[in-house]
Amino acid sequence: MLNIKRLDIEEARRLIAVARLKAEDIGVPMCIAVTDESGILIAFERMDGAKITSVNLAIDKAYTACGIKKSTQALGEVSQPGMPAHGIASALGGRMVTVAGGLPVLAGSDVVGGIGVSSGSPAQDHDVAQAGADVLSKMKNPIA
Repeated sequence: MLNIKRLDIEEARRLIAVARLKAEDIGVPMCIAVTDESGILIAFERMDGAKITSVNLAIDKAYTACGIKKSTQALGEVSQPGMPAHGIASALGGRMVTVAGGLPVLAGSDVVGGIGVSSGSPAQDHDVAQAGADVLSKMKNPIA
């Protein structure tokens, strides 16, 4: 039998709250999605003023990051023409996102979820996602 570590709703809400604070700090309203370890959406927030086109992008960035267990930025680097993952963006019905803003959420070395952020530049999306992803390492009793 497998013992699977996964984010719960309160942890997901905390990741979103911290990511939102970072987005407010840089002045860019964002769409923020948190998934469980298998890429299924747990929680989502679209800040007032965030782009409507960013809703699905944020969700798919979180999905991609936990699925590949790396950042979407890293996937973007290896998916350029001539690189080993070129063309992967069309995989899984186009859900694989190769633009920065998606990160796996880790508890130790275990991927327990994903966070995806969209509405700013790729660098802004990555920074906001990173703020959220770093939450577990600062929590008193993260996923046991």
